[in-house]
Amino acid sequence: MYRYDQYDQQIVKERVAQYRDQVRRRLSNELTEEEFLPLRLQNGLYMQVHAYMLRIAVPYGLLSSEQIRMLSHIARKYDRGYGHFTTRQNIQFNWIKLEDTPDILADLASVEMHANQTSGNCIRNITSDEYAGVAADEEIDPRPYAEILRHWTTFHPEFGYLPRKFKIAITGAKEDRAAIQIHDVGLAVIKNDQGEIGFRVLVGGGLGRTPIIGPVICEFLPWQHMMTYIEAIMRVYNQYGRRDNKFKARIKILVKALGVEEFTRQVEAEWQDIKDGSGTLTTEEFDRVSTYFTEPDYEKLTPNSADLDSFKAENLAFANWMRRNVKPHRVPGYAIVVLSLKKTEIAPGDVSAEQMDVVADLADRFSFGELRITHKQNLVLADVKQSDLITLWKIAAANGMASPNIGLLTDVITCPGAEFCTLANVRSIPLAQKIAERFDNLDFQHDIGEIEINISGCMNACGHNPVGNIGITGVEKKNHDEWYQVAVGGSKGNHSSIGKIIGPSFTFNQVPGVIDRLLQVYLRERIEAERFIDTVRRIGVQPFKEHVYASEIEAEPEEVNNKIEFKPAQYSVPFYSPRF
Repeated sequence: MYRYDQYDQQIVKERVAQYRDQVRRRLSNELTEEEFLPLRLQNGLYMQVHAYMLRIAVPYGLLSSEQIRMLSHIARKYDRGYGHFTTRQNIQFNWIKLEDTPDILADLASVEMHANQTSGNCIRNITSDEYAGVAADEEIDPRPYAEILRHWTTFHPEFGYLPRKFKIAITGAKEDRAAIQIHDVGLAVIKNDQGEIGFRVLVGGGLGRTPIIGPVICEFLPWQHMMTYIEAIMRVYNQYGRRDNKFKARIKILVKALGVEEFTRQVEAEWQDIKDGSGTLTTEEFDRVSTYFTEPDYEKLTPNSADLDSFKAENLAFANWMRRNVKPHRVPGYAIVVLSLKKTEIAPGDVSAEQMDVVADLADRFSFGELRITHKQNLVLADVKQSDLITLWKIAAANGMASPNIGLLTDVITCPGAEFCTLANVRSIPLAQKIAERFDNLDFQHDIGEIEINISGCMNACGHNPVGNIGITGVEKKNHDEWYQVAVGGSKGNHSSIGKIIGPSFTFNQVPGVIDRLLQVYLRERIEAERFIDTVRRIGVQPFKEHVYASEIEAEPEEVNNKIEFKPAQYSVPFYSPRF
């Protein structure tokens, strides 16, 4: 993985010193909250419902064991003993005191981490395929390109005050696990017919209030021009993107307003002036960065599944885990392991300090000291010997991270919702837990097969609800009750699509019943092993809508005071949302 050089370290060190003085001035009231707001946002600090939230950058989702131990330390010392992994491969801490934040950033800097550009109208954290470098279907490793983009965009003066936040994703595999079609810029590293490396460039994807699948504006861009072409895109956006209305300020709105052809023409015209300038990527620079992503010291192993097959035959839990949580590796004798953070009764994406320490130990022992964060809020050990899988599973299971549900019904994606976020209209985490409890039967989940349920507490879609096979969105109502809109047919990956809303919204306690009715239609209509999304695409949304609204939906039992006690990871402090 990439390591800081002297320049990186100096930049981060100076930023911590600047921020420490800014916090001092805010605490002494030399700065008003209005003056302090843009300063804290530049360092990833948000004010939420109960406390400050600090979002820490994890470039392309890659962490060392030393770094996750530091995150565990921060969770214990400064938070309530846990952290929350996000859909952008970052981590958030939700209970931060302002006076502690300079020390937190200093601690992060000691392990080559920071919170720069995790907020604000700038280019955010570059994301990528969580299996990058090891996936069996990978054609080109995207990590060196992702690191070059991260390096280039950090503190770039032209990208610091954009019309709105800006997100870039990159993949190099046949299967798009980086969701490049729903990003402001999506890059697919490819080879042309001559074997030359380049990029397919997509622009104008995004979710939120106006979900759009990004169109391709360049089928093949030579890799040397990656930065100059993106700079041309950013120049057009910076010049013409709307700044009078934040709801219409994303680049997707500009692309739609101009039309794809006109937007592409303007980008190409801008690019002609800079394409062979100082931003052109050289072989020497690419090779320099690539040395940080060299292949680990893999052993020459002869795959031998006899022990695994024997243990699977004796242990159904392990067999289910192998089926759902273990993925093929490009090197014989190795496997990719996904550690599930979706145990029933635990907030999706939350991980305790104790679990982080366990994961760090697992990474050191089984995966060359590295791990990754997935877009679905789980963790990955990318380089595990197949002969170590039984031992690893036992440790993961003992620590609540071996639920065999990756890609299944209870592997729910969710934003923090109204428990934490000031923008949210409704609760997200308790709803995810209520759904998990309703369908907490592994036989049923395996029968249903692959399905994605995504939940967001508002229209901002941090939980990627528009591209969920079943997407659930909290909607604002004048009486402040909790209402949820349900859509079906969304998907991300190679064949991304935006879900269609099935009709009027539902109450909190009705949503599990709505999902049950949607699944009833699927089970009735599916052909053999057809996935839920494929059934929706074949028969359309109407049969699902008709069945859901055919009669009154039985609501789940009411909780006392309409509140749910939940456990965000395994910390001991009971939590009740004062908003409901």
